[in-house]
Amino acid sequence: MTAEELIARACPTIGEMGWAFYFTPETAARGEKLGLDVFEFYFLGRGGVLGDVEWQVVASAFGYFKPSVVEFMWNQGKTHLDPREAAREFLGACHDFGRQHFSAVDALDGFCDAAELVVAAADATACPLFAGLAAEPLAEDLPARAMQLITTLREFRGGVHLISVIAAGLRPLSAHYLRRPEMMAVFGWAEEDTPSVTDEDRAKLAIADEVTDSLVLPAYGVLDRAGRDALAAGLDRMDAVLALAATPGA
Repeated sequence: MTAEELIARACPTIGEMGWAFYFTPETAARGEKLGLDVFEFYFLGRGGVLGDVEWQVVASAFGYFKPSVVEFMWNQGKTHLDPREAAREFLGACHDFGRQHFSAVDALDGFCDAAELVVAAADATACPLFAGLAAEPLAEDLPARAMQLITTLREFRGGVHLISVIAAGLRPLSAHYLRRPEMMAVFGWAEEDTPSVTDEDRAKLAIADEVTDSLVLPAYGVLDRAGRDALAAGLDRMDAVLALAATPGA
């Protein structure tokens, strides 16, 4: 498996797994103890690695949300908790999710070793959410560490993709609509906000996807064959556990 093949195989899984803890009942309960509802906890917790900044900074890093939603959630959340403390608590929810689901997964040490090499090699330029999360200390236990690394790698590719969308000449709103039209309302956009997209926009999004892969390649390229295999195998095992947990009656 080449580095390019690893990216094609691993990054979609990382993209889905990395946010798996965001809105679970356990995360919601943790937020409620802090005086935050689950959405306030998401905005303040994910964005809190940026520090106690103005909401415009958070909106620029998140990229795809309607700015007024970020303004409300960020400012409302800050009335209850300091953003840096919220970030630590949100990371704690990430750790707990890993412990809950991955404690019986074999060979997480190989996965973590490989993922840590990728994170260390990743260029954090213009990727503030990744830079902030990558600067946090790693959990000592492997299940929590694995989940933290997955979430960190998700922020890496997400930040790079936002850069690539802009570089391709595509509005983030249009890119979001093309990729996830069913999620527009979840991100705060009303029906009247729906953009008009063209075949040219679709072509630009395809270019952005290609550029994203090329920009993350150097980081994943530091892995040798054994490291690539360990990263992919670990993701497959953890993904299987989450799929089983989501199966009714399992």
